Amino acid sequence: MPGKEQNPKKILYVENGIGYGGAIICLRHLVRNLDQSKFTPLVVTGRTGPDYQGIAKESRWKHIPDRYVEFNNIKAVVEKRDTIKKIPGLTTVINQLLARADDVVNFLPFFIRLLHVVILFKPDLIHANNEPLCNRAAVFAGKLMNIPVICHIRGDQKGSAMMKWLYQLPDHFITVSRWVSESIGKLGVPASKRTVIYDGISFDSIDFHADGQTFRKKFNIQPDDFTVGLIGMLIPWKGQEIFLDAAKILKYKIPNLRMMIIGRAPDEFRQFEEKLKQRVRHENLTDLIIFTGHQTDMDAVYNGVDIAVSASTSPEPLGTMVIETMAMGRPLIAPAHGGGAEMTDHEKTGLLFTPGDAKDLADAILKFHENPRLRTDLGNAAKQKALHAFSVEAHVKNVQAVYDTLLNKTSK
Repeated sequence: MPGKEQNPKKILYVENGIGYGGAIICLRHLVRNLDQSKFTPLVVTGRTGPDYQGIAKESRWKHIPDRYVEFNNIKAVVEKRDTIKKIPGLTTVINQLLARADDVVNFLPFFIRLLHVVILFKPDLIHANNEPLCNRAAVFAGKLMNIPVICHIRGDQKGSAMMKWLYQLPDHFITVSRWVSESIGKLGVPASKRTVIYDGISFDSIDFHADGQTFRKKFNIQPDDFTVGLIGMLIPWKGQEIFLDAAKILKYKIPNLRMMIIGRAPDEFRQFEEKLKQRVRHENLTDLIIFTGHQTDMDAVYNGVDIAVSASTSPEPLGTMVIETMAMGRPLIAPAHGGGAEMTDHEKTGLLFTPGDAKDLADAILKFHENPRLRTDLGNAAKQKALHAFSVEAHVKNVQAVYDTLLNKTSK
């Protein structure tokens, strides 16, 4: 009937990431600011904890465990065994067996419970907050129930046969940068099924004047200490090893230098965190390196460090850390690849360094240290760019436009 108000469309969000990081933070911004007169959200996460439980204040939320056994830990042990390496092909066979066991023990129970949620909730659209292989349960549930599926892609995707097949299943893809969009184009996804939407952050919730000294005092950092913070989860490709290499180079070049590794390791990477700490002890870097663990007041963290660093050895899709650093107007150093390089104009809104090159990273840190005016100018320019490009309002508006287009197309 003309003029009659329609019922809001139901959107089921499924998050299957390895831990609480940029992907889930961005999802929370989206759900929190969604037009509730048009869309009713339900968020399903494979993990839980205080941060995840906070979603319940913003949306209907359900936790379905997606990990009962951490097969990645078993795989890591297997790959270290010299006796296994000596037998040709044995590592491959064992990895395949572990992958099938993972399907039975972890994937299948999650898929069955998610399918039950789909049947009860009756969503009009499923928004998988990860790529199709990681979040294949959401993709399969959508295909089985004839519900359109969007996959939110946040990183470079390799072209295995399984990956290419899975990328043919979703109805549309949202990518966080042009670089990511081009990477899935190589998997055969046509441009008509790809929309680039930069991650958004809520500037209203940012405390631009947060007291960075509180953060510094927490870790006994003195007012004249020069602090460099590497911010992100402790996983190998985030570049903590390169960061430590740069610290060794700079140890006697910058007085009162403190290099901070800010973040925690997901459960399956706890061994990597311990490896980093052992390296710090063995290389006599304990008076230089600080492990902060997970921090909740990130505004104070950004204002508490003199420089924020992204050192990812694999190209970042974009990185919430990059966006937040720019929005806070803080000096940023990022590797010259991926979405970070797409957003950072070298010597205009930040400094770029050669990916994986510790000396180049150390040179960039030294350049900022020796030129306080450069830190201020580039930080201010970065803030202006971020306020224009990364508003959560623009992000939500663009995502909802994708929803409208896809729902209109499937209703015909």
